[in-house]
Amino acid sequence: MNKRVVVCMSGGVDSTVAVHLLQEQGYEVEGITFLFWSFSGAPHYLERTGRCLANTASLAARELEIPHHTIDASAQFYDLVLRDFVKLSLLGETPNPCGRCNRYLRFGLALHYAAEHGFDRVATGHHAQILRAEDGLLHLCKGKDVQKDQSYFLYGLKAKDLGRLVFPVGGMTKKEVFSIADAQGLRAASLPESQDLCFIQAGRADFLFSSKDLTPGPIIDQQGDILGEHRGLPCYTVGQRRSLGVTAKRPLYVIAIDQTRNALIVGQEEDLYASSLVARERHFLSEEAMRAGLRVGAKIRYRSLASACTLCLLDKERFSIHFDEPQRAITPGQIVVIYDGARLLGGGIIE
Repeated sequence: MNKRVVVCMSGGVDSTVAVHLLQEQGYEVEGITFLFWSFSGAPHYLERTGRCLANTASLAARELEIPHHTIDASAQFYDLVLRDFVKLSLLGETPNPCGRCNRYLRFGLALHYAAEHGFDRVATGHHAQILRAEDGLLHLCKGKDVQKDQSYFLYGLKAKDLGRLVFPVGGMTKKEVFSIADAQGLRAASLPESQDLCFIQAGRADFLFSSKDLTPGPIIDQQGDILGEHRGLPCYTVGQRRSLGVTAKRPLYVIAIDQTRNALIVGQEEDLYASSLVARERHFLSEEAMRAGLRVGAKIRYRSLASACTLCLLDKERFSIHFDEPQRAITPGQIVVIYDGARLLGGGIIE
């Protein structure tokens, strides 16, 4: 059995319990925490957030009596995640930085660290599962807890790396995870869950944009009438209703972001629905996804359910999805992930 495992720790209940479970299984465990927020120009609250994360993870490691290491990866985070976030936001998209961070940064850094320091596996507290099929192949699958499943964010993992990864809490419900932490007297059992992007404060990321990036412009209905003024396109997303600053007889929603005209297009609830999408930057974990006209389930956002659809390949980088039923607020920049039941086949970025 592989005995040495490095666990990516946030100090939260999932990664803390992951360490405990691995210890019970006889593994030699160490913890590692990547800090992503100490880049030049970051607001002061991010420095406090980084210290808090490092301290919380270090405390959890001390409770579990394992070595713990902190690594500053803020330069890579800024270059690979935040620059992309800004670029796509200025193009009128709503990027998902967590998916990009997992695909291009977090797991890559952890696997590299493990290889350099003689660890056999990398473990995290993600609610996802790696299961072996009858043919011996490993598959990335949804976590047991449907409400907490995080496989959506992991679509960018490489099939060749699945054998080196462990998700100890993926076969548990969140309630079971908290019960273990509570029974062990771990401080993580009393910590609140993190719900927002790691670099967001009070729901905003204005610090990433210059004043010219947040140029006000018109809010326009589908007839071309100007209804108000927005405060900068990066502050909005398709499907948004709140904080538009306009009034109408019926509720208005953002239905499109027109970067060319610096305009926010609004419409009615029914205008948000569409039956198809095109995705770029495709990444498949299974060759099965290469079959023409494959019937799959697709999620267009983390909190949505997988909806029945047909997958069609367009070229080496792009694919299209045709849903059986129209979907609400298909949003450019967000991730679309495809499943065969609980098995994740891959995904891409909605174009």
